Amino acid sequence: MCTACSCGTADAVTAPQAEAVARAADANVYTVGGMTCGHCVSSVSAEIGKVGGVTGVSVDLPTGVVTVRGTGFSTEEIRQAVDRAGYVLADASPTDASPAGAS
Repeated sequence: MCTACSCGTADAVTAPQAEAVARAADANVYTVGGMTCGHCVSSVSAEIGKVGGVTGVSVDLPTGVVTVRGTGFSTEEIRQAVDRAGYVLADASPTDASPAGAS
């Protein structure tokens, strides 16, 4: 059973596209703590997706890495969305998701 949200999900669900999405020029990468199952991923994704300017969300469950695509949103807006979902934005500073050396 998922201990974070008690949804009863036994198996972890990952987002295999997370790495490809992280390469997008308009993406920021955050770390979210407390997610343990697919329901957790869905909750976080749905709340972040409601933030104005967000065009896509990808979550890698095993690492807690959340890649957010779009423009015009702040880290504080992402933090509030994660809080509404019941989780913690562990890394308050977004990491530039652009490939190294890209211009």
